[in-house]
Amino acid sequence: MEAIKRTKVVDVLKSEAFGTTVNVKGWVRTRRGSKQVSFIALNDGSTINNVQIVVDVDKLGEEFLKPITTGASISVNGTLVQSQGKGQSVEIQATEIEIYGSADPNVYPLQKKGHSMEFLREIAHLRPRTNTFGAVFRIRHNMAYAIHKFFHDRGFFYFHTPLITASDCEGAGQMFQVTTMNLYDLKKDENGSIIYDNDFFGKQASLTVSGQLEGELAATALGQIYTFGPTFRAENSNTPRHLAEFWMIEPEVAFNDILDNMQLAEEFIKYCVQWALDNCMDDVKFLNDMFDKGLIERLQGVLKDDFVCLSYTEGIKILEEAVANGHTFEFPVYWGVDLASEHERFLVEEHFKRPVILTDYPKEIKAFYMKQNEDGKTVRAMDVLFPKIGEIIGGSEREADYDKLLNRINELGIPMKDMWWYLDTRRFGTVPHSGFGLGFERLLLFVTGMTNIRDVIPFPRTPKNADF
Repeated sequence: MEAIKRTKVVDVLKSEAFGTTVNVKGWVRTRRGSKQVSFIALNDGSTINNVQIVVDVDKLGEEFLKPITTGASISVNGTLVQSQGKGQSVEIQATEIEIYGSADPNVYPLQKKGHSMEFLREIAHLRPRTNTFGAVFRIRHNMAYAIHKFFHDRGFFYFHTPLITASDCEGAGQMFQVTTMNLYDLKKDENGSIIYDNDFFGKQASLTVSGQLEGELAATALGQIYTFGPTFRAENSNTPRHLAEFWMIEPEVAFNDILDNMQLAEEFIKYCVQWALDNCMDDVKFLNDMFDKGLIERLQGVLKDDFVCLSYTEGIKILEEAVANGHTFEFPVYWGVDLASEHERFLVEEHFKRPVILTDYPKEIKAFYMKQNEDGKTVRAMDVLFPKIGEIIGGSEREADYDKLLNRINELGIPMKDMWWYLDTRRFGTVPHSGFGLGFERLLLFVTGMTNIRDVIPFPRTPKNADF
């Protein structure tokens, strides 16, 4: 077969170099046709759209074409011509085909029919070849790129926080332990506690649940930083919104108060949504048409209005009024409750009909590092609530006062041996500072319209599932 430089399908479909010879390589989506002519839909992953290959059966031979079935991979040389059919502007009239790999139609699971999401999770090694997951993972790449671009363009520094940590600031029950010890022969002291002296780090170590605390250290030196990396939660949560391994973006900014923080969060998330509409429209439109007819409208809706800023106390009043007027929630509503997703979605989808930033939560339901308000009851927290998702961003102004922070750490019984370095930032040149965390997969749920978080990450890690 004559060596011609390969052109990606995404570029071939935009080309107007009719009459020239091109080479495309990819996987066969379908082959149909008659005894005289075969039509091959070819896709190489560069776009949701296939290029049509027109084959003269007599020229290449019926026997030669037999292995070219759904899933087979081929290389095609041919002439680029204007398409006669609907749905595409160009097609390729094949002159030479090389078959790289066949895919037995009796065994290859991705035949041309609808597959359930549950079935596709069982074959996560093949599901990126489907239209749906090709679209999702191209959008995932674009969102990651947009995030880096957003922060880089605003002078933030990308800061790498550790994945293995010895500080247990979020509660040990939700952390995965990291050890090199023989689990069948653990040495324990007289109280039955495990002795970690001979372990790799000489003490108990875990996978991180957040890079925030280390991010704060960096912000109080570099001014404004963001983290973007995997985080781990050992929660036994089998829900469509939870993963044991997921990616998190955490900006942290010195000299920002809660209002600056809210503004950054809104600007950031609108930028990401706009990026998807500007750069992923083919994939977004496919997901809109196939899965979620309101997707594009919802994405545009988020950009249209300013987010509503509302205190937790006002939010509770609205929810209590809704209950008084006959609305039923599965979980009770009262001041002091940690809002459930149904409460958050009611405020966004039914009451305000746009995203909401909820602030000033009761300190009892929020983390120890959040700045306390003068009322002694609430903290300067902020959660950004989105349609269909509920909470998509959680953040706060951080407590900059050494004594207040120390008191809160003692109140909650957090071991001092884990916190001395964190407290040092409040001893040496403390400053007001704020930040937030965005679960990357939650953002992807919103942008793709997918309903299960397992379907926006290539290989989901959930309770009892670590396949592939």
